[in-house]
This record gives sequence, structure tokens and C-alpha cells, in this order.
Amino acid sequence: MIESFLARDEGKTLEFKENCRPLEHIVRTAVAFTNTVGGTLVIGVRNQTKEVVGLGDPLADEERLANAFAESIRPLLIPDIRIHAWRDRQVIVVSVPHLIGPYYVQGEGPEAGVYIRLGSTNRRAGPEIIAEIGRLVRNACFDESACLETSSEAIDFRAASEFFSAASRQFTAAKQRSLGLVTRHQGREVPTLGAVLLFGKDRRRFFPDATIRCARFAGTDMARFADQTEIDEYLPKAVESVISFIERHTRNGLRIGRVRRENRAEYPQEVVREAVVNAVVHADYAINGAGTKVGIFDDRIEITNPGFLPFGLTLEAALSGVSQLRNRVIGRVFRELELIEQWGSGMGRMIAGCAEAGLAAPWFEEIGTIGRLAEKGRVSTREAAALWGTSDRAARARLRKLVDDGVLAEAGTGPRDPRRAYLLREGR
Repeated sequence: MIESFLARDEGKTLEFKENCRPLEHIVRTAVAFTNTVGGTLVIGVRNQTKEVVGLGDPLADEERLANAFAESIRPLLIPDIRIHAWRDRQVIVVSVPHLIGPYYVQGEGPEAGVYIRLGSTNRRAGPEIIAEIGRLVRNACFDESACLETSSEAIDFRAASEFFSAASRQFTAAKQRSLGLVTRHQGREVPTLGAVLLFGKDRRRFFPDATIRCARFAGTDMARFADQTEIDEYLPKAVESVISFIERHTRNGLRIGRVRRENRAEYPQEVVREAVVNAVVHADYAINGAGTKVGIFDDRIEITNPGFLPFGLTLEAALSGVSQLRNRVIGRVFRELELIEQWGSGMGRMIAGCAEAGLAAPWFEEIGTIGRLAEKGRVSTREAAALWGTSDRAARARLRKLVDDGVLAEAGTGPRDPRRAYLLREGR
């Protein structure tokens, strides 16, 4: 059993600790695991080298851990704590299940004490994340919520009907209800947030960041732009516009067949389409200040969208075909419009498409909104602006908010220091 853990690296579901100090960090890790997808703490192993150092008094440590979990986490969380022998040493394995909370560190409170797991680090959850966990309790999705500040007149049902007609689908009032585009609230029908995102006439009013920024860079980094655009269209049309941008900025070649020559795109069209649709359907539109981005480089295409994987889902499970929709309304509509073929098959088709074209498998990664900081430990305003696809001024404002929220700390000689940097606070 211990060998199986040692064969892995620390990550979203695994952490090594040399000993039980400090207990506060272990408690936060348990909270982060249970809120995110569950996980395992192996205590008695150095996290950098994975050297098994063992514990001097594992029975006392076991009792100390059990008391800390019982007294410091709310709601009550009871992880499985077991002592295991490995050669001539003993370690403790703490198995934490994924449960729907939100769970929090009691001493920090139900707002500041909620943590989630990003890679091998714990992150304090903001209001959007806490609200998403709360929706899990109700088995609700963000895009199914009523948009109370609008009426049906705010939705371009004529444009929606044209999209459905092009897919040979009817767009009746009953269909609108079954797809979740409208819902009843206090005796009247109102559009859902999903309807506003899909077909809202004034989407920018409610979702100013629900755009797709596309850029073609000259080279293999973000130093120089060759072309860029911001796509702000109804989501089904936005998918086509993004694909057109990619096709304009990637090469076409020829493949010589036995009978005739065939045009061959630099990247398989079905893989590009699947990647774009996946990014749009699974974006977390509840997050302010972040949108979907497409970057085309000389040697690759990068597509990023805001948000983490849905809680309870690991990247490995998603790659194996497990599907968990974050946006049910958008997903249902895309399925009706035949933009999605089968739930959970998208990643598999992308991998297969790249293999058939003789390309390396696509790389999937969960980096979060400040994932670069977890890797580098620090970031400048310019680096953050390039990462987020915003201006230096907008990036500086967002970094300042993270400082105010206690996520980051500033390092510099003063507010005008050109080399001013932002660092993760200890324990984050």
C-alpha cells in the first residue's frame, strides 16, 4: 500500500508530511480534500524526496490528529486514520472522503476557513467557490438560476429559433422550459442565467467577462501579437467564430494519397472544434474578471477557460469518460444544436483525433486562476496581465484585490517600484 503512494507525486489527491507539525496545515489540507475531491495524507514521509522517515510515537500522533479533526473542522469530519508499517518504520495514512459541505476550519470561520485543493496546494475559497459548493447541496447549477433582473424581452428568441431551425429542431415554448431557458419565479416566467449567456441581447451587462479572447502570437511565447480579437456573440455563434479565427491562423498542407492529393489542416478540425466547445460549455461563468482565452503559437494552441474541475471530479476520471456538467442549460442547448455528440466523450475524441493525425496527445491541466503562482511563487504585474489576457492596469487592480483578500502579499520598495512582485502568503 505505501509503495503505491510513493510511486506517485504529490497532487490534488495526495500529500506527504514528514510529521504532524503544524497541525493547522494538516487540518486545512483535510478541509481542502473533502471540499474538492477527497484525498490522502501520508505522514512520516518527506514531501520533497519521498524518503520514509517514520514516526516516533504513531499512537500519540494518531490521537492528536483525531482530536484536531474533531475539534477544528465543521461540519464534523471523521477521516479514516490508520497506522501502517513500512519496513522497520511506521507511518500514518489519513484518508479523507469527498463530501458536500462547504467544510471549514472552525477557528477561521465559515467564510475565511473554507479551503479547496489546487494541484499540491491548498487555496482559500472565495465567495464564488463557496456559492458553487452550496449549489451542490441543492443539486443546482449556476446557469439554471433565474435572472430576476430581466424579462423574456431580454432574450433574442428569434436568433435562438434560427439556430434550432438550422439543426432541424423545433423551438417551442415547451422546449424552452425543458431546456431550462426559462423558469418560474413568484408566478411568472423569467429567463435563466443560461438563457442570458446563450442568447441574451445585453449579455455584457450581466456577464462582462463572458467573452472569448483570441490571439495569434509571433513565436512560441506571448511577447509579440500578430493578431488578436475579442469575440462577444451568442455562444453557438461564438464557437464558429473562434474556429474560424484558428483556421485563419494555422497552416494547411497537402497529403499525397494513392489516388489524389488531400488538403490537411495543421490541427485536426474535429479536435479543434471539440476543444473550443468543451471550453465554452464547461467555463465557470460565475467567476468575475476571467474569460475564455485562445492563444495560437508557432508550435501549439492553448485554450483556457475560467474555473476548476467540478467538485468531486478528477482530471483522471474526466479523461476516462466520466462527465459532470457545470452548466446544464448550456450543455442541453449545445446537445440540441448537435455541437455536443455524447456526454463525456469529448476528451477521448480529442486524444484519438490527434493520434490519427500523428500528433502528440493534447495536454489537459487544471491551473486555477493563480496557478502560475503555485509554480513560481511570485508574479509581476506584466506577467499576470499576459497570463490573464488583460491590460497592465486591469491586472494590477485584480492583484490588489487578491492582496486585500489575503491571498497575496506585495514585495517591493514602494508603489512605484517597477520590479514590484506579488507572492503567495504563507499557508496558502
